[in-house]
Amino acid sequence: MGLFDDLSRFLENRLEEFLRNNPHLELEALLEQLRQQEEDTLKLIAELQLQEKRSQEEILSTAQEIQRWHIRVQKAQDAGRQDLAAAAQTREAALLREGNQRWGHMQGLKERIDQSKELLRKIQVRRQEVQTKAAEAQTVRAQQAQTQQRIETNGWWNSTSSSSSGFDDLEEKFRRWETQDELEQMKRNLGK
Repeated sequence: MGLFDDLSRFLENRLEEFLRNNPHLELEALLEQLRQQEEDTLKLIAELQLQEKRSQEEILSTAQEIQRWHIRVQKAQDAGRQDLAAAAQTREAALLREGNQRWGHMQGLKERIDQSKELLRKIQVRRQEVQTKAAEAQTVRAQQAQTQQRIETNGWWNSTSSSSSGFDDLEEKFRRWETQDELEQMKRNLGK
């Protein structure tokens, strides 16, 4: 197990180092992580809303049962059947406690839904911020690449123009020499 942990730590360190050296990839990894969190939060909200709906249905069903037993309590009391009325009141009280528990559970679900929606909003804002940063980083990288290309192109142009100016100097030397040679030849021809 120790070897596996060491290897795992080594790989994590290498990954962190790689991401530090390639910040645009770190932003992309962060974006992917935020997308996954957003997707998970949306699934959680959907699941909680489904549970809330079931809870509402259970509460409605319990309320109908309470109403039914309340009517039975009244009926038994009107008929003078205190034994049935007492048992019906006990059942009605148990259903009221159950209904209160279900109501509390539903309120808890609503709070979790609200918290999850707030979390989703924060994730979306953060994702937008990271996307903006990633776009800015991409723009900077593109500008740096263009600048580097211009430097390389200008460097090539300057080296060829300096080389051609070197050729121009050589051209100039040859012209002077050839002119000088022609003048000397003319002098010789005039001297003859």
